[in-house]
Amino acid sequence: MKNSQTIQGVLSILALICLAVGWFKLFSPEITDLLYQRFFYILIGLSFIFQAQTFLNQKFVYLMYIAAGLCIVGAFLPFDSQFARIKTIGLFTGVIVSVFNRQRISRG
Repeated sequence: MKNSQTIQGVLSILALICLAVGWFKLFSPEITDLLYQRFFYILIGLSFIFQAQTFLNQKFVYLMYIAAGLCIVGAFLPFDSQFARIKTIGLFTGVIVSVFNRQRISRG
């Protein structure tokens, strides 16, 4: 489980680097699009897969796998496809599931 968390963390950092490259347009438009519109979502999807392995609630595990699938499949669709938005839906779903899966701290 610790190894999964480490891998998930590294994937998340790489995804943030791709996001920064897209925002600051550090490379040619083709490379920027590849990193920002494809690799970012693939890395986030893979991160969601590893994160799901740490969940105790099985419903959240399935939701996170669905979110990961939407991110990864959406990353391979053409940019101008009407279905390419599924990657963004997957991203938001994964973030929401992550927030709701957080351990609650009891104040006693």
